[in-house]
Amino acid sequence: MKWLITGGCGFLGSNFIRYWLRHHPNDVIVNYDKLTYAGNLENLRDVEQNPRYQFVHGDIADKNLIEQWVSAVDGVVNFAAETHVDRSIQNPEVFIQTDVIGTYNILEICRRTGKRLIQISTDEVYGTCDAGSFSETASLSPGNPYSASKAGGDLLCMSYQKTYGMNLNIIRSCNGYGPFQYPEKLIPLFITHLLEKKKLPLYGDGSQVRQWIFAEDFCSALEIIIQKGASGEIYNITTGESCTNLEMTRRLLDLMGFEEDWIESVVDRPGHDKRYSMTGDKLQSLGWKPVYTLDKGLPYTVRWYREHPDWWKILKSGEYLEYYRRQYIERN
Repeated sequence: MKWLITGGCGFLGSNFIRYWLRHHPNDVIVNYDKLTYAGNLENLRDVEQNPRYQFVHGDIADKNLIEQWVSAVDGVVNFAAETHVDRSIQNPEVFIQTDVIGTYNILEICRRTGKRLIQISTDEVYGTCDAGSFSETASLSPGNPYSASKAGGDLLCMSYQKTYGMNLNIIRSCNGYGPFQYPEKLIPLFITHLLEKKKLPLYGDGSQVRQWIFAEDFCSALEIIIQKGASGEIYNITTGESCTNLEMTRRLLDLMGFEEDWIESVVDRPGHDKRYSMTGDKLQSLGWKPVYTLDKGLPYTVRWYREHPDWWKILKSGEYLEYYRRQYIERN
């Protein structure tokens, strides 16, 4: 098969492209990415010469260009999204443009052409879970502009599947971590801060609870959904392993040999959801099990950032965006 992976230069998208090329030697990947601040060509430098891989610089909000590429493949996995809550609070418009309008564009083209669509979403669309865990049938109750924009994209997908009988799935994942994650998210930010001997800015008292999944486990879960998932179904991807942000911070401090006085409490962000929790029974019924616990995945992740300072230092310097765009233009 030939797949269009939108947002493939981001964290999970790049991990998935590398995973899919490795495990599916007869498939072809077209990576369609806008190259925003979180889209990094370096994330896939090791596969750019692979004859089964092609990069296209494009925006899913560009209806004409995305139509050209959706029409040329067998299926679409839509990772393309603005994803950082803090940025959505500062500028919601770009989130709506990508996460809602961009998703609409892909839906329309897939509807007309009969292409399969895998929509990558988030556990954040369910909102805070006071007790228990949300299944795929839970109501959506997003608590910030980011999760609201993703919920908007999900609702469009659900309506298109019901109205037009489209062959699509919605994937809602818990918090991912691992190699190539942009250092604005908690785990890579705190790892790289400690490597730079900087204090860790922890929101409030750090009591917010999150579930976590290592990138490789996310990829294997998505693979089994693509292969065995029923058309029209929503699937939660979660290991069920959770901890508070404070507990996660303490784990990282311990792994890297720092004391708790490296934590610096900062004013909590507006509307900070207290707890996310999902069930993963539907995915497990397909035969999937995670390989990486936090005890295994976190040391691997810390080691990766230790060994790749050139990758993350330029990102944190703020100089990389023009640098990588210039490299792309020069090569093309």
